[in-house]
Amino acid sequence: MASTTSSLTALAALLRDGENVISPYVRDSDAPPALGALAAAGPRAADAPDEYVLLVEAIREGYLLHYETPRLIDGADPDLRLLAGDYLYALGLERLAARGDLEAVRELADLISLAAQIHAEDGATAVRRLAGSLWLSSTVAVAAGSTPKHQSAKEAVRSGRSDASFRLLASAVENADRAGLSDALAPAADSIGLDSKDLPNRG
Repeated sequence: MASTTSSLTALAALLRDGENVISPYVRDSDAPPALGALAAAGPRAADAPDEYVLLVEAIREGYLLHYETPRLIDGADPDLRLLAGDYLYALGLERLAARGDLEAVRELADLISLAAQIHAEDGATAVRRLAGSLWLSSTVAVAAGSTPKHQSAKEAVRSGRSDASFRLLASAVENADRAGLSDALAPAADSIGLDSKDLPNRG
């Protein structure tokens, strides 16, 4: 498994590197990169686990810059936050494409698109839980490959079904169990505000 103690440090160093507009606002964080660790623990990341930690956490930080509280950027104005978020989305996807992992590129591009839909829909119920469920299920798909159940759960998000969150979590649990990732699933869920004790039962 990849080292989970240094990946956010590596991402912060990458953001500080060069003369970019976001570098003055980069700070260090001791937040656990549990989503990246989940992706890195999977069979699809076996050849480069550290790279998968970094690129998944780059896309996660991009998401946080758009919708929540970022871990590595402090003091940037709203426009700069959005610009930095877009940069981190592109960084993660480009590094995946360079590895030739087009399946993961499609998966994370879907994640970015569906997250935007979730946050844009006025009156959406339990937005944070639905977005967290999407992140968990999508990260397992990056780690272990997608499944028909995962694809069906994403379609439930697109169509606004009330059971979309449950479908995503059930898919994540089943896929993680199949790939031997159950131990990494719980801390990943907890790290994004989902109570791991409330994950659907396996089987």
